[in-house]
Amino acid sequence: MSAPDVLVIGAGITGAAAALALAEMGASVEVVDRYGAAAMASGWTLAGVRQSGRHPAELPLARAAVARWQELDRQLEAETFYRQEGNLRLARNDAEAAALKDLAESQAAAGLSISFLPDGAAARAIAPAISPAVTAATWCPTDGHADPVATVTAYLRMAERRGARLSMGERVERLEASGGRITAARTDRRRIAAGAVLAAPGIFVNALLEPLGLFLPLRRPIVTVLRSTPCAPLLRPVLGVANADMAARQEVSGRLRVTSGAQDWNGALDEADGLPVARTTMRKVRETIDKVSTVLPAFAEAEIEGVWGGVLDLTPDALPVIDLAQGYDNLVVAAGFSGHGFGIGPVTGALAAQLVTGREPELDLRAFRFDRFAGPAGRQQAALTLHG
Repeated sequence: MSAPDVLVIGAGITGAAAALALAEMGASVEVVDRYGAAAMASGWTLAGVRQSGRHPAELPLARAAVARWQELDRQLEAETFYRQEGNLRLARNDAEAAALKDLAESQAAAGLSISFLPDGAAARAIAPAISPAVTAATWCPTDGHADPVATVTAYLRMAERRGARLSMGERVERLEASGGRITAARTDRRRIAAGAVLAAPGIFVNALLEPLGLFLPLRRPIVTVLRSTPCAPLLRPVLGVANADMAARQEVSGRLRVTSGAQDWNGALDEADGLPVARTTMRKVRETIDKVSTVLPAFAEAEIEGVWGGVLDLTPDALPVIDLAQGYDNLVVAAGFSGHGFGIGPVTGALAAQLVTGREPELDLRAFRFDRFAGPAGRQQAALTLHG
């Protein structure tokens, strides 16, 4: 095979969206992933497409992404199951209500369509299935959700139709470098020479970076994800909570998909049927059911179809890195999405593609620089707002 102009490592939503953007720019592209489409974070996610609750630096990306999501089915010629049905972020006590009121005020001032609902009755008027435990909420009607596997698969198939090569089930073991440039990637099967590399491998990013003298200060917590069998229509908006310890949505299929907050992970990644498996615990499952059922009582009576763990690549400030790697002029890193990268993937993939081809990014990426973690201050852990 001829050497690609750009080798994309990782077939999550960022890598898949970047591959399509690169192919549409006229670059030759190869995508390599050790498992397959959306096999890890992109597939494990709740799959909310939200602007509400975003860090101010990330909000412009989220708003631009929502505009793209509305055209994505047409662009990809496939169903992503995107629905713009809103986001309710719930409070369960006075302190959470005060935090949500501040959030609504600051994000409304930034131009987002968001409102504070001062009591539970106002939240239940939007989602009647919510319990009396909810005392207040924020409401963002332009948020939504989509199917993660369908979306990433659609991106990859369209990229392939545009000329990209897909190499699934192949593990990149290391990058070769010379003179401040990446020259090739070594996989478990072969050597791939490439003009440039876009590294979007999620939790595996440091395995590629450390031999090059680079490092991202990532924590890798796990979230517990449960999915029910199909239920009667119950919930249109995505639900989150003020402290990010649970979230819920109802898929187009009728299945309820819920998640816990971030929890400690033992680091063991197994494999089943060629896919990665991060195992959660009975205690975490029980805690997740209890927290979700407190605000969505019907979930306690739903039948469970699936349970899995999803591992996050969590940066100290819970913002991603989208930047040229320090010391290498043809290596772009897009990683550290901290559990909330799915919704902004259509934009972050395109931005990473612009960077790796030497184009000026269409949005400001200064907050996502690689070097922002230099020194102790850059490694202080921020509060996580990953869900819903």
